[in-house]
Amino acid sequence: MPRQNRVTPSGEVIATDARGMWMGNRGVLHDADGRLMRQRTSEKRWITCLLEFKGRRRVLMQPGRYTELFFLDEATAFAAGHRPCAECRRADFNRFREAWVRANLPGEEPAQVLVPTIDARLHGERIGPDGRKPQPWVSLDGLPDGCFVTMAHEPGEAYLVRGAGLLRWTPAGYDAWVDRPVGGEAGLLTPPSVVGAFRAGYAPQIHPSAARLRVR
Repeated sequence: MPRQNRVTPSGEVIATDARGMWMGNRGVLHDADGRLMRQRTSEKRWITCLLEFKGRRRVLMQPGRYTELFFLDEATAFAAGHRPCAECRRADFNRFREAWVRANLPGEEPAQVLVPTIDARLHGERIGPDGRKPQPWVSLDGLPDGCFVTMAHEPGEAYLVRGAGLLRWTPAGYDAWVDRPVGGEAGLLTPPSVVGAFRAGYAPQIHPSAARLRVR
């Protein structure tokens, strides 16, 4: 039976046999028997890591250690509220911070913006006052590639914005293309400050299944 350690674009941690391309964590979510107790903690440092780094090996869900989470691709991780790890993905983190600061703190020097500043903003964007993930209603026009949205007629589905289309997410990859409606609106899953970073030039990695679907 698969462990409950795979993350959806909405940030929910689910159980699935499908494998992910990235690992990450958001604190200790499991009990001593490796069962998920909660979806989140008070930890604000939600990160996305390489699957392999300097030959390190971990036993999954060790008691008292952070819960290893897995993501289909980087776009999914960003939608869930995670950002690149500043250790194992230093170059990616620096690129993300530069774009994030350019979009959200214009005039600031990226190297002088501390990691907790970014994490605090992301924390406020992924968890609302009611403890649930905010999904602001936005126009689909102008949303950059890599963002995730939900549609009013399919609130349980998540779609990746790519070109003139929306690609339906599944744990195993993207399985359908629909045209992005001109002038349409949708619920935004990707944190707004991350959307700004995408507009400022950071391009998230997207699962190869997306390339098999129509792109215009």
